[in-house]
Amino acid sequence: MPLNEETNHPSPASTGLAALEQRLKDDLSTLGWPARSWVPPRSHAGQAVVDVLIIGAGQAGLAASAALAQLGIRAVLLDRAPRDHEGPWATTARMETLRSPKELTGPALGLPSLTFRAWFEAQWGRAAWAALDKIPRLQWMDYLRWYRRVTGADVRNEHAVTALRPRADALVEVNVQSPEGAATWLARRVVLATGRDGLGGPQIPAFMQGVDRSRWAHSSDVLDYATLRGLRVGVVGAGSSAMDSAATALESGAASVDLLVRRNDLPRINKSKGSGVPGLTHGHHDLPDAWKWRLRHYINVQQVPPPHGSTLRVSRHPNAHFHLGCPVERVEQQGNTLRVATPRGTFVLDFLIVSTGFAIDWLQKPEFAHIAPHVRAWSARYQPAPGDEDQELADSPDLGPVFEFQPKTPGSCPGLERIHCFCYPAALSHGTVSGDIPAISDGARRLAQGLASLFYREDIEQHFANLQAYAEPELVGDEWTVADTAQRVEQLQAQPHVTPNAQPLPQPDRA
Repeated sequence: MPLNEETNHPSPASTGLAALEQRLKDDLSTLGWPARSWVPPRSHAGQAVVDVLIIGAGQAGLAASAALAQLGIRAVLLDRAPRDHEGPWATTARMETLRSPKELTGPALGLPSLTFRAWFEAQWGRAAWAALDKIPRLQWMDYLRWYRRVTGADVRNEHAVTALRPRADALVEVNVQSPEGAATWLARRVVLATGRDGLGGPQIPAFMQGVDRSRWAHSSDVLDYATLRGLRVGVVGAGSSAMDSAATALESGAASVDLLVRRNDLPRINKSKGSGVPGLTHGHHDLPDAWKWRLRHYINVQQVPPPHGSTLRVSRHPNAHFHLGCPVERVEQQGNTLRVATPRGTFVLDFLIVSTGFAIDWLQKPEFAHIAPHVRAWSARYQPAPGDEDQELADSPDLGPVFEFQPKTPGSCPGLERIHCFCYPAALSHGTVSGDIPAISDGARRLAQGLASLFYREDIEQHFANLQAYAEPELVGDEWTVADTAQRVEQLQAQPHVTPNAQPLPQPDRA
């Protein structure tokens, strides 16, 4: 229950969540949102066709859905997770707080009453907001659950996409498995709001090949960290997820955690934070290819340091050990132990957590097998100067202005452009507007406005027919009386001529 900031007693109802929801409802009504539906409904062989099918109902999918609703476009969201567990926040993410500043408005789409701050203050007051440092991870998940409810997003949980097939008849066929069984959906446009690993999955180093899967995990895996109690745990890497994994293992009772870090020192400055200006958000897509590559490659090379708080969360444990300049060369399993060889010695461990990020790897997404061979990547678009090679960037999809995939060979996969990549791999083409909190609203609006333009163009004949058939009268014919023109002309001719008083024209000031 919200508390009064001065008396610590329950606050008036006017500051509660119900009041905020009424305020949001009034805001939406004042703005005319959601807009009236205008896209002509379609069906195929008796089956309804969805205007926009969004795969993924995390923050990117929800923001896209809300932005489309603002423009009167219907969307359905499919998510494989159970209700209230969409995205990583309540499952595989292990940070205590978000890394973004609390003031960022995230997916609020310019509506103050839809922001996390409004949601937080409605329940705990302004003093609590002022005292808050960073947003707790699970509280952000609670906010997204509320966001889903108040925006009316049409989410179908436990709906896993098993195949995606664009067709030549301007439809995309989507095979879906749900508790009700297998079904095939038809959509005019499909949006992939599938997150950080949207076109692939964990990047697994070669030195893990052949190691029993029960003895190691990737930092993005679903893992019960309580099973690490009493074990000697190694963590490969020193990024944000490595620190979160190490801290969670220590807090779960691991006997020790050894962080094996390739670099001789940890990066100190988050360079990506220094690039976050509106010019980049709105101008990255129009930059020359060389500048797009240069910016993203520089950030990749500099690397993002782990947050200050996340690092202290690990180092406060006396059984945490940081080993810099200590890359893993090979891992050998001997019974239930792992011998992890590095240039600085061999570590004997019980369990290894590999925090080596994600890769664009279509083989890890079998549901996209039909389109994977046809998607044009940046490696086919741009060749960097020697020394600026970057596999992540080379593998990134070369996207059009509405985040649409483009084919390697024109005509090789009809309808491919009807699938829109609104997830992290879009960063090289569009900037970080399709996943990260800072610019997610800008990306969602760009996507929605682009789709609105495409729908209108495709349906222009129908819209012109609607224009021709439009017959709502502005006037009904009784708003005036027809004059007797001949009589009025005679009256005017019979009236004496009157000369008005002549007034001198104003003269310009030539001083």
